[in-house]
Amino acid sequence: MAQKEFSFRGKSLEELKNLSTKDFANLLNSRQRRSITRGLTDSEKKFLKKVDLAIAGKLKKPIKTHCREMMVFPKMVGLTIQIYQGKEFTPIQITEDMLGHVLGEFTLTRKKVAHSAPGIGATRSSAAASVK
Repeated sequence: MAQKEFSFRGKSLEELKNLSTKDFANLLNSRQRRSITRGLTDSEKKFLKKVDLAIAGKLKKPIKTHCREMMVFPKMVGLTIQIYQGKEFTPIQITEDMLGHVLGEFTLTRKKVAHSAPGIGATRSSAAASVK
């Protein structure tokens, strides 16, 4: 069975990589488009320079960023980016499906709550509930 060809709003990945940032913004939803047209922050511009260096093969270290609000652009596809989670950096492989999303969506900052036995100072009723 042949793998389905990727397309984003009717354009292939190669066509998307050739588009300018402004033209790519026109393909996105309104919220993403507005954030791009307002202009990137200084830290986001610095991050994009690192991405360009990584694409050219001039960057030896992994790309690390605190810019969780950074939009995923077509030129980032295929790269592994380490995104800050609040405590540590989580490596994320960028795929075509992530286009237009924000980097922070792919690394959660909160862990799932796992409750155990009642702690010290718990009431008798809550201690008895776990015994049942």
